[in-house]
Amino acid sequence: MTKQIYRQRPSTRAVPQAGEPTSGPLTPEELQLSARNHSMPLEALRYDVTPPGMHYILTHFDIPDTGTRPWHLRIGGAVERAMELSLAALKKDPAITIPVTLECAGNGRSLLKPRPLSQPWVLEAVGTAEWTGVPLAYLLAKAGVLDEAVEVVFTGADEGIQGGVRQKYARSLPIREALRPDVVLAYRMNGADLPPQHGYPLRLVVPGWYGMTSVKWLESIEVVTAPFTGFQQHLAYRYQDTADDAGTPVSRIRIRSLMIPPGIPDFFTRRRSLPPGPVLLHGRAWSGEGAVTGVEVGIDGEWLPAQLEKPPGPFAWCKWTLPWVADPGEHVLACRGTDATGAVQPLEQNWNYQGLSNNVVQHVNAIVE
Repeated sequence: MTKQIYRQRPSTRAVPQAGEPTSGPLTPEELQLSARNHSMPLEALRYDVTPPGMHYILTHFDIPDTGTRPWHLRIGGAVERAMELSLAALKKDPAITIPVTLECAGNGRSLLKPRPLSQPWVLEAVGTAEWTGVPLAYLLAKAGVLDEAVEVVFTGADEGIQGGVRQKYARSLPIREALRPDVVLAYRMNGADLPPQHGYPLRLVVPGWYGMTSVKWLESIEVVTAPFTGFQQHLAYRYQDTADDAGTPVSRIRIRSLMIPPGIPDFFTRRRSLPPGPVLLHGRAWSGEGAVTGVEVGIDGEWLPAQLEKPPGPFAWCKWTLPWVADPGEHVLACRGTDATGAVQPLEQNWNYQGLSNNVVQHVNAIVE
């Protein structure tokens, strides 16, 4: 049915809107998005810090040309002293380096039935990097935030149309979150200048929150006295049951664990093959709600506790391992995490209209020959 619809529509047809559910095959629009954006290969979970080229990327519009024109960061709004800073000036301010795991809020969307139309992530929209830059709280203190301030709005240079609204990508944070000492305006990633696709020359990094909050190609910071109602805050990234539901905002990352699939893959199905005998299963787990307190590994439905290693930071993933003696036959492997709030990954994902925060348990099919 879907293919017939696309043949019948003229080239000027109205494209489907992000979030609309479908039970059909991937649309041309989803394929375009998946070609522009990319996820982290699961085998990259072996790295404590994800190489920039393997770290997941989601770009809402185009990557702006920020390297060929003068750039300044503007800080204004409900502050005592508005400021405009060059990158050179920012680099003279006190800096911190913090390891942070970022995950796209839409990770796992393509696994939902019906599938909300948007970037069709499977499980791998994640990465961990070491971000270096100026603490946001330091600059806000220099500007002098007024008592009546309630939020801080961050606007990037990337511009486009979404939901029929022309906009620059912008998100806000409550004042209490913006003043955390670990929220950073980053100009370096893993010890090098930000790559263009990761927000050069400056981006926001908010530890513990889904990636949509960490605005890239940052141009301005505005302290406001009323809640921000921009598209990416008020309409996108909200948990909704239906299109008409006002919903609730997405914020912190839900508990998730992922496994490096053992053995070798079939090219098309990614089904794993491995020889019998001892195998060390390993992967990573993370949560924006609190420390990871446990990971269980499922082997054909039997859950066993894995060994956890200390994470490099409060909001960076931790490594887990479990020895397994693989017997000949077909097996289903899984892993599920638990965090300090008591939250556990679900075996079946609850559906929501925009397809957000899908932390359902990963399953890996393996044949031991």
